[in-house]
Amino acid sequence: MMIRDRIEKEAENLTLGERKLAAAILSDYPFSGLSPIHELAKHSEVSAPSISRFVTKIGLEGYQEFQRELISELKQGMRSPLDLHAPERKVQGGFLKDFIAKSTSQMAIAADAITEDQFTQICTLLTDPKRRIYVLGGRISDTIAKHLTFHLQLIRKDVYHLPANAESWPDYLLRIRQGDILYLVDFRRYEAMLGQLAKQAAQTRQARIVLMTDKWISPIAKHAHEVMPVPIDSGTLWDTYSAALAVTEAIVTRIAEHNWEKTRARMEAWEALRLKPVDDHT
Repeated sequence: MMIRDRIEKEAENLTLGERKLAAAILSDYPFSGLSPIHELAKHSEVSAPSISRFVTKIGLEGYQEFQRELISELKQGMRSPLDLHAPERKVQGGFLKDFIAKSTSQMAIAADAITEDQFTQICTLLTDPKRRIYVLGGRISDTIAKHLTFHLQLIRKDVYHLPANAESWPDYLLRIRQGDILYLVDFRRYEAMLGQLAKQAAQTRQARIVLMTDKWISPIAKHAHEVMPVPIDSGTLWDTYSAALAVTEAIVTRIAEHNWEKTRARMEAWEALRLKPVDDHT
């Protein structure tokens, strides 16, 4: 179990001081917990013995184990396909059926990781016509971001996909108004530039950051208003985006069907304006 999950599991049993400590740890997770115990004590305004009791309360033997677990989580979040490859991986039945079965299980996990209330809240944000939406993902995860962008553009106006070239991002940042949405997709081997973009958008433009990430949680989370953790670990050298795609399609489908009259009108207008292939015989 991840440290974040351990803390959330014990949330109802924490004292006032422990809740303050938990907030300090989660505010800059996981880096806050990697500092010496006296520095964390000073930052969270609790004593070192209180921190020791806290880590025991969440099921760990001491502060050293607490830090080892956090370091392990960081390493998991930086693993590449070279690290993930498991040549002795067992396959149950045929490879295709085994792979699809694992992908299906990941989708089920995603359904539990994102509550229905959070899902509805995110859909409501993305539906609000007063908010412009700006979307971007990482080197590979941008495929999910583009999928979201394409469907949202069919449904509503003011949806923009940012280009990969960071030199053009200031132009988009200047367009963002207070309350607009920056929707980012960032999976492990997190993109540092996306983190800088999120920080700028949140602090200088007062944008609302919606983050889709994995269970190790992108550093962007510290700037985000909504964080959707989806499972990506397939047990192979490649992370799987099956669950991320399923959640994305659920979002756009829910928005489209919930506002069907507006969606239909826009899609009809879109279809009417599509350029038709030129007939050389006319």
